Amino acid sequence: MKQSQLFTKTRREAPKDEVSKNAQLLIRAGFIHKEMAGVYDFLPLGLRTLNKIVNIIREEMNAIGGEEMYMSALQDKAKWEATDRWDDEKLDIWFKTKLKNGTEVGLGFTHEEALTSIMKDHIRSYKDLPKAVYQFQNKFRNEARAKSGILRGREFLMKDLYSFNVDLKSHNEYHEKARSAYMKIYERLGIGSLTYVTFASGGTFSKYSHEFQTLCEAGEDIIYVHEARKIAINKEVLTEEVLKDLGVKRADLQERKAIEVGNIFSLGTKFSDALGLNYGDEKGALKPVVMGCYGIGPSRVMGTIAEVWSDDKGLIWPESVAPFKVHLVALLGSDDKVKKAADDLYDSLTTKGIEVLYDDRDCGAGEKFGDSDLIGIPWRYVISEKTLASDSIEIKERKTGKVEMKKMASFL
Repeated sequence: MKQSQLFTKTRREAPKDEVSKNAQLLIRAGFIHKEMAGVYDFLPLGLRTLNKIVNIIREEMNAIGGEEMYMSALQDKAKWEATDRWDDEKLDIWFKTKLKNGTEVGLGFTHEEALTSIMKDHIRSYKDLPKAVYQFQNKFRNEARAKSGILRGREFLMKDLYSFNVDLKSHNEYHEKARSAYMKIYERLGIGSLTYVTFASGGTFSKYSHEFQTLCEAGEDIIYVHEARKIAINKEVLTEEVLKDLGVKRADLQERKAIEVGNIFSLGTKFSDALGLNYGDEKGALKPVVMGCYGIGPSRVMGTIAEVWSDDKGLIWPESVAPFKVHLVALLGSDDKVKKAADDLYDSLTTKGIEVLYDDRDCGAGEKFGDSDLIGIPWRYVISEKTLASDSIEIKERKTGKVEMKKMASFL
């Protein structure tokens, strides 16, 4: 991509009504556009990063047997009434609307009801189990307040996977696979060292659920970290009983703020019982399917990365999710030598499959370097009259600030 052709532009100042660091930086760098509070568009740079996050998640879900599908956002009122989750008095985050014929429908904020109903057409016997199905889809939640940028939106992208097993034992085995897969995801996303498996309330289905919390001062959650064991406890469940269950001492825990970047939890047979999802066992007896739910918000993860990997100059993307690997900056001089060398290098790198954003704009070095720091691509390659004098390229690593010179010939 040549930067002169990129329709988005950087901004020196963040919108005055935007208070979250992640949204300020992503808007200024041209990754997202704010439609309204809690609703954002992903521009070309932002979509490239979001898609890379999605692909990492997809690969790890496939690796544990997940099958991808795509479901409707419009939700059938009757299914949600069957599980007692339609009434606004009991669940106040619905967006609801009506069809032309007066039928009331909702915009999905999760998909247990809809997928359980689908599975009734495909699960008959124990031989049909286990199953694990997932999707990436925009969810809609009517949040009372939306002031955390893309960390908490009214419309946002979510990966939700649902597992279906014959009993609790096989469900727990899959749950452990998912827990390991999630930690692989966060390692690949560049936030693994800051992310902790966190014990939280399991609701009515199990004693605990597992959250994945990334340490960050912008976080909404308080967790208590056991550094040696790489686990944490959510403040909401920190009791002597929990400490005893986990075999940890209160004195060994550190209070930290964190952002929840994923969760996995057991659903038991609540939805199976309510919607009639049963299977026949080896003796032909009908039994309810045991379910689990596993969520990650790719857009929320993107906001988290922006919060934790940034500095006073701008974003610092991990290479695995950066929109491009290299930001090629040409400092155009009085003749065409710099442009010719930069064009040749751009062609060479792209031919080798290296993703390059080429700043070919006719503007000053200060503006180009400022934009490069703000956008946060991992490597900056600079070509100027000075570097050409030694037939070299100046290479700067965004994360460390380390600068070195390398001969041009080694890239062509």
